[in-house]
Amino acid sequence: MMKPTSLLLLAALAMSSCSKDSASEIKPTESSNQITSTVLENEFTEIAYPDSRGTPTDIYYTGIKMAVENIDGNYIYQGDILIPMEQASKSPVKLVLEKGDKASQLKSVGRTSAYWEDNVVYYEIDSRLSGQDRVFDAISHWEANTNLEFVKRAGQSDYIYFTPGSGCSSYVGKVGGKQNITLANACSTGNTIHEIGHAVGLWHEQSRVDRDNHITINFENIQSGREYNFQTYEENNLDGNEFTTNLDFGSIMMYSSYAFSKNGQPTITKNDGNIYSVQRTQLSNGDVTGINVMYPGSGGGGEGEEEQPEPEPNYINGEYYTISGVTVLRYNNLWYYNSGWRWRRVELIDGFWYYA
Repeated sequence: MMKPTSLLLLAALAMSSCSKDSASEIKPTESSNQITSTVLENEFTEIAYPDSRGTPTDIYYTGIKMAVENIDGNYIYQGDILIPMEQASKSPVKLVLEKGDKASQLKSVGRTSAYWEDNVVYYEIDSRLSGQDRVFDAISHWEANTNLEFVKRAGQSDYIYFTPGSGCSSYVGKVGGKQNITLANACSTGNTIHEIGHAVGLWHEQSRVDRDNHITINFENIQSGREYNFQTYEENNLDGNEFTTNLDFGSIMMYSSYAFSKNGQPTITKNDGNIYSVQRTQLSNGDVTGINVMYPGSGGGGEGEEEQPEPEPNYINGEYYTISGVTVLRYNNLWYYNSGWRWRRVELIDGFWYYA
């Protein structure tokens, strides 16, 4: 799992090899893991727009350059991840100010911690959404296995909105305001658990920086123009450090062996050439471990006990975090930002980053 590159968003590729869900080896065949559906390519690869193809393009998001697909004016990353249009830019954006600059010179959009405070995620369900039990079942699963609580919105401005769509999709982390999780009729409870995983800060497991130690990407089998979906997070300029030592084949955030296949042949195999089975039934042991690192419990406190203040974040030297929309490095108990030319020390003042 990716380390908490935010308290938050870049904080987590789903996690570890300790999962009880680790899959058995399967010899690749043209039909393995494939289902007939007009909505999803297969049940283990969530797609935002399964019937549309967009234009690959590079954007800047939280100051980081990344490859996305532009479909009908929406930025899609790795198939089902939505990137907020108003928080992205086609050109580099000034995210850190020089001392003396006015905060208004800094682009205000894109500034989010992406962390759901107090472990509480507010949500609302579109009345038009069919099969709402899959949402309630997915939420119950998250609450039963993690420290997160999902509360029906009562006027809160930041919340998840479960709504119909042509496929399954979600933003990553708390982006601010109303953020959709789209669910087509074919999106199952397991797909919903996966999309909630994105919404609370998880990325995809197969893009870990160390993934080549465990899997092989067969680029010759990937649909033309969608190769960027198989880049590691390091290749997309995101932090590549991990919470755990091994890729988790059982993670609910893992792509299938046939994700984005153009010819029915596997796009991802184990390094021994075998494909693997993935699951959309439950969070793996590694998923649970990782999300509870991102959202630690309060340490108890039953009804009637005095509420304890939230602990200060424990920033680890040598780790990356995304705070107020900027990816920074913690080193010797100070913050550093890579401006593209060199590392410079920075300070967070009233929610804005300044060069020290």
